[in-house]
Amino acid sequence: MTFASRRTFGLLALSVALAGCAIGPDYQRPEISTPAAFKQAEGWKAAVPADALERGAWWELYGDGELNALVGRLNVSNQNLAASEAQYRQARALLRGGRAAFFPTLSTSAGMTRAGQGGGDSTLRTSDGIAIGGGNSSSISKSYDLSLNASWELDVWGKLRRGLESNRAAFEASAADLAAVRLSLQSELVQSYLQLRVLDEQQRLLDATVAAYQRSLRLTENQYRAGIVPRSDVAQALTQLHSTEAQAIDLQWQRAQLEHAIAVLIGVPPSEVSIARRESLPTLPEVPASVPSALLERRPDVAAAERRVISANAEIGVAKAAWFPDLTISATGGYRGSSFADWINLPNRFWSVGPQLALTLFDGGRRSAESERVEAVYDQTVAQYRQAVLDSFREVEDYLVQQRVLGREAEVQAQALDAARESLRLIDNQYRAGTVDYNSVVNVQATALSNERNALTLLGSRLTASVQLIAALGGGWDVQQLEEGEESE
Repeated sequence: MTFASRRTFGLLALSVALAGCAIGPDYQRPEISTPAAFKQAEGWKAAVPADALERGAWWELYGDGELNALVGRLNVSNQNLAASEAQYRQARALLRGGRAAFFPTLSTSAGMTRAGQGGGDSTLRTSDGIAIGGGNSSSISKSYDLSLNASWELDVWGKLRRGLESNRAAFEASAADLAAVRLSLQSELVQSYLQLRVLDEQQRLLDATVAAYQRSLRLTENQYRAGIVPRSDVAQALTQLHSTEAQAIDLQWQRAQLEHAIAVLIGVPPSEVSIARRESLPTLPEVPASVPSALLERRPDVAAAERRVISANAEIGVAKAAWFPDLTISATGGYRGSSFADWINLPNRFWSVGPQLALTLFDGGRRSAESERVEAVYDQTVAQYRQAVLDSFREVEDYLVQQRVLGREAEVQAQALDAARESLRLIDNQYRAGTVDYNSVVNVQATALSNERNALTLLGSRLTASVQLIAALGGGWDVQQLEEGEESE
């Protein structure tokens, strides 16, 4: 073994020995104060693997086939989701590029060079020595080259490994971002659909109320013609009827806007979507609340924030590795000759192989500045991660208390609605018997209608809050999906 070969072998052995170490800190999850339970989770149970939220398709909790179909179309055709998916593919490509840095780079080249050199007379001479002309001579030569080049940077200090670690974390953050966008869009669609169904129920209520007021108007007009009631009762009945008709008409534009929003969410023009009215409302689900620490695994935005911390931590290692020399092994081989006919033959063969160490001795403080920058980026991502966790706790607490309070409010509202219906039945009988004037009837009718609409509005609020709570809990998503995506990639 020659000295050069022994030296190359020794450098290879050294690089293998050092391959297990990587410059820079290994990642540790930032410390976060996680409560043992939610403050507002009174009467709620902790989620277990058998809970419905574990199925992934959380919108199926509402038991509406048309809603399920709309969410399916959103998952395929929403343009904001398509843009996020394209960003995800960009991050995946960067990860693949980072992996490529661990392999040797091979390149090949072929070419012909024609060169001339001035002489003492005018005679031109070819490379074969044949003179052309006279006077001062110029020598013209040709050279044919065919070579294969190989270059391999050894990851002695872990710069490439830290770079790959950063790219992998960025890829996982992009995957979590995609999941967060998908969850947000699904939540927006489900809320719009549920509000549309509540408006349909209000429309049915107002249509039924208009029909009832029309009957009351006919009764009042008959009593007026019989001289039983004054003309003012007829005017009050007309006012009540037309006011309710106006409320019914007002719902039309609200429903149309919700329908248009749903159309855009599923990626089609509003003119192509028409959602028929139905007689039933979606089911109000019971949403089990998981323990607070589970949010770190179930919320895609929290997972994305932590992956950015991992990426920033790895970049510190990349910056520190810049202070150490780069070791590259390069090899070149091929053929070089002056005649095309015998270009590729054994005597024209050439080769070279050897290691190269490259170290920056002075850069005016650029590496120091880069180290400070990446450490500041790390501190920023840690703060953003902790804030994302705090925001997730707050959102869940907000929607838990909203659900609990709205549930109590619904119980009291149901009692008020029963009382209003009974009061309306009694006052209607009294008016027919002539013991009260129509003004009393109008007041009771307005109260009953207001309570009916309040009950439906409250139901809509509870349905919306349930969607928001499910989204705040992470929907049916889990951080394990990032690991599964990494394996499939």
